[in-house]
Amino acid sequence: MPELAPANPAAMSGPSGSSAAAILLMLLAEDEAAQVLSRLDPDEVQQLGTAMFEVADVSEDEVDDVLDTFVGRARERTTIGFAADGQIRTMMERALGTERAENMLARITPPTRSSSLDSLKWMDAKTIAALVESEHPQIAAIVLAHLEPGVAADVLQLLDEDVQADVVYRVATLGEVSSEALDDLERLLLRQVNKAGSSGAAPKRGGANEAARIINSTRTTTEQRVIRQLAKLDKNLARVIEDEMFVFDNLNALSEKDLGALLRGVENDILIVALKGCDPNLRNKMFGCMSSRAAQSIQDEMAERGPMRLAEVQEAQKAVLAIARKLAEAGTISLGGKGEDYV
Repeated sequence: MPELAPANPAAMSGPSGSSAAAILLMLLAEDEAAQVLSRLDPDEVQQLGTAMFEVADVSEDEVDDVLDTFVGRARERTTIGFAADGQIRTMMERALGTERAENMLARITPPTRSSSLDSLKWMDAKTIAALVESEHPQIAAIVLAHLEPGVAADVLQLLDEDVQADVVYRVATLGEVSSEALDDLERLLLRQVNKAGSSGAAPKRGGANEAARIINSTRTTTEQRVIRQLAKLDKNLARVIEDEMFVFDNLNALSEKDLGALLRGVENDILIVALKGCDPNLRNKMFGCMSSRAAQSIQDEMAERGPMRLAEVQEAQKAVLAIARKLAEAGTISLGGKGEDYV
C-alpha cells in the first residue's frame, strides 16, 4: 500500500503514511471505502484497518493537513491508466465492431493470467491444506510457491508427513510452471474466483531459495525431518537448500560462547578470507570473541591481503558454515533460531 507522503515533507507535521490513508478512507462513503479496500492485499487491509481505529480521535487540523497533502499529490498525477483496459476495449469495438475488435485485442493485449492465485492470500493455512491434501504433490508445490513463506510453512506442516519432503523437493525444482498445472490449480480455486480467458507466459516460481524460506519458517522438528527425507530423494539438492537456509550472516544469532567455540575450530587462513565483505556487526562480534591480540592479527592480515574475489570469499564462508553445522550436529554449539520446540 503506497504511503501517503507530503509533496513537501517540511510542510506537514500531521499524520502520514497509513494514518493519513486511514483518515482519507474514513472520510469516504462506506461503498466508496469498500471499493478501495477490495483492491488491497490482506496485509494492507489489516494495516489500514488498524490505522483506522487509531485515528478515531483525529483533530480537524490534522484532517485538513491530510486533505491538503492528498490534493497536492493528486494534482501531480493523471488518471490516464485507470481502467484503461475497459476504455481500450470500448474504443476498439466502436471502431472495428465486436468481432474484429476481439481479434485485434487478442493480438495486442499484454499477456495475463487468471487472478485466481491471488485468492490464496485470503485463505488460512487449514483451508489451503484441505484444498491440496488429496491433489498431486506437484499441485501442492505450486500452491506453496505462491504463498508467503510463513503461510507456506504452516500449510506444509498440516500435510501428511510422508509427502512433506516430496513437496519441498518439488518447490525447489519447480522452475517454469506449465499451463496444464496452472489449469489444475485454477480448477481447485474455481469456487473462489472467476476464471480468466488468456493463458499468458509460464511464470517461474519455486527454487531452492523458496524451498529454504519455507523450511526456515517451520518448527525445528519438522525442518530436521524434512531435510533428512529430502537428502534421501536428492542429496545434492538437500545440501543446496541447507546452504540457502543458513547463510554466513546467520552466525550473528549465535551466542558469544557458541561463536567462540566455532572460531576455535576455524583455521585463520579461512577466517581471514571469510570475514572479507561480511556484515560489520558480525565481524565485530567475532573479534569480540577473540583475544585483542588475535583480533588485531586477523585485522592486519585482512588489510595486507587487500581486495579479494567474491567467489573466494563465498567459498571460505561456506567452509565456516560447514564447520558450524558439524559442531551443531555434535551438540557442541546451538545454531538456535526457532525456539518453540520443547522437550
